[in-house]
Amino acid sequence: MRSSQSAFQPINIMNSQLNLLPAATALFLILSSLPTSIDGHEIATEMTDSANHLLQSLTPKQKETLVFPIDDKLRKDWQFIPMEREGLSLKNLKPNQRLLAMSLIQTALSHRGYSTSLQIMALEQILHEMENNSPKRDPEKYHLFIFGTPSLKTPWGWRIEGHHLSISITVVENEVVVTPAFFGSNPGEVQSGQFKGVRVLGKEEDLGRTLVKALSPDQQSIAVFSKKAPRDVINGPGREATVLTPKGLGAADMTPEQQSMLRQLVDSHLNKCRAELAANDWKKIKTGGFDKLHFAWAGEMERGKPHYYRVQGPSFILEYDNTQNKANHVHAVWRDFNNDFGQDLLRKHYQSNKH
Repeated sequence: MRSSQSAFQPINIMNSQLNLLPAATALFLILSSLPTSIDGHEIATEMTDSANHLLQSLTPKQKETLVFPIDDKLRKDWQFIPMEREGLSLKNLKPNQRLLAMSLIQTALSHRGYSTSLQIMALEQILHEMENNSPKRDPEKYHLFIFGTPSLKTPWGWRIEGHHLSISITVVENEVVVTPAFFGSNPGEVQSGQFKGVRVLGKEEDLGRTLVKALSPDQQSIAVFSKKAPRDVINGPGREATVLTPKGLGAADMTPEQQSMLRQLVDSHLNKCRAELAANDWKKIKTGGFDKLHFAWAGEMERGKPHYYRVQGPSFILEYDNTQNKANHVHAVWRDFNNDFGQDLLRKHYQSNKH
């Protein structure tokens, strides 16, 4: 261990990704995409076991690249741009090691979240071809990080990260937190070629637009805070999760039908996590009061035009932005005001345990 300074067509795009991997890995990904059922408390055990299985398969040099102290500043230094990264790249894993790495990734995600992650990786091949075989575009250039020692007795965490994908997980005893969670898509909609029409995050876009268009003029005057969309999500890398103003239209001021649309919108972001983990966040939303959620929109309402929306409540904020590349480049992020990087869990753990 060392310290660091520092509405779519899933089967087609998934097959594109699988073709880039060894045959054994492709078979594993297909089998591991089958739905499973497990108690919430068992996720921490499964995750810890998966991480240790991966570690057991690695060479000393690979472990040195992968593992960092739990308090290393790199744990909160997440990014989603194409760049050179620390951590252990999927590209530098042997076939059996990659199987174990993908197994770990799946312990945090639902079938939809896992599929979305693979599709985001697969889009790198499309960008590679669009940009004259640019070496910075590589569907295998995604990196794993482990922070601390995987155990149910001591806190630890891990992250999978690369272009347009950054998912941070914290494990404290039997509890698991997945946040910050960032998903992006470039292109937002593939415009040509074999995968023309594929929209990896199309559902998130469509649900947001459907909701804002369902509002009355008076409601829109509250929800729409700017005719121009922000250039990017605001709660991105390098800042703490922050409540934004104006908050927009409250759920309490929506009709039952509009509230149902808002639930679907929130769930389209949250359900990328394992069902048990998403249920924990829904419980917090219910406890804080669904009527205290607010929906805000900026930009134009027609498809293909720059737009942005956010939903925030007492415990979280989600943001969606599609403005770059002529509104064909999506960024979406979920942050927790109290428990980003498991901060609340860690505080309670350290208060009740002497170190």
